[in-house]
Amino acid sequence: MSVGQTELREAILDPDAKRPDGLSDGKGHVAGRRFDVYRNNVAVSLAEALETAFPTIVKLVGAENFRVLAGIFLRQHPPSSPLMMFYGAEMPTFLETFEPAKSLPYLPGIAQLEVALRESYHAPDSQPVDPAAFEIAPEALMASTLGLAPSLRLIRSRFPIHAIWRFNHEDGAPKPQMAAEDVVILRPDMDPEPHLLAPGGGAFVEALLKGKPLGEAHELALVDAAFDLAQTLSLLIGAGAITHIGEKT
Repeated sequence: MSVGQTELREAILDPDAKRPDGLSDGKGHVAGRRFDVYRNNVAVSLAEALETAFPTIVKLVGAENFRVLAGIFLRQHPPSSPLMMFYGAEMPTFLETFEPAKSLPYLPGIAQLEVALRESYHAPDSQPVDPAAFEIAPEALMASTLGLAPSLRLIRSRFPIHAIWRFNHEDGAPKPQMAAEDVVILRPDMDPEPHLLAPGGGAFVEALLKGKPLGEAHELALVDAAFDLAQTLSLLIGAGAITHIGEKT
C-alpha cells in the first residue's frame, strides 16, 4: 500500500494523527516509532525556524507561549517552499485571528515588520541613482516618477511598531507610546534597517511605490501639514533607495 503525499504531510504535522499505513524503514520494517521521532523532529525544526524569523514576537509573548503559538501555526501553514528563509510569511494574518493574541493587538504589525525585514534582506541588489540627477528644473522634477529599490518595504500601522521593535532590540530605547507609525525598511548596505517616517512620510512613500509622480506624491503627503519633503527625500537618497528618475508617462 502506498501513502499519498497529502496523507503523509497531514500525519507529519499532526501529532495526534495515526501513523499512515504502508510506511516502512530502509529495511522494510514498519516505520513505527521511527515515524514518531521524524514527526517530532520536523515540528521542532519548523518551530525553531519561526523563532529565528520572529525574535520580537518571541520577546513579547515569551518563549514558552511562542512555542505553543508556533505549534499551531506550523500545522495550519506548513512550508510551501523548500526556501525556509521565507517561511512564516502568513504570520501577520494568522495573528490577526489568533484568539490568545487579541490582548496584544499590535502583534500582527510587529510580525509584518519582521517579515518585511527578511524580504528586504533577500531582495535583489540595485544601483542607486546619482544624487546629481535631482539637479533639474523644479517643474521637471515634480513631474518625474522615482524608481525605488526592490529591497524597500513600507509598513503603515495604527500601532507604534517601530517604537516597540526598538524597545525590544536597543538598549536605552524609550518606552513606546501608543500612536500610529509608518515605517520604511531601507537597505543601504547588507543589512536592512527600519526607519520611522515623519508625519506624511507613509503616504508619500506609498504614492511613489504606486508610480505616482513626485509632485502628486508630495500633495498626498501634505494631508499632514507637518510633512517635510526635503527630509524624506534625504532619507531615501542617503540610503540608496532611489534607483532612477523618470518622466511621467
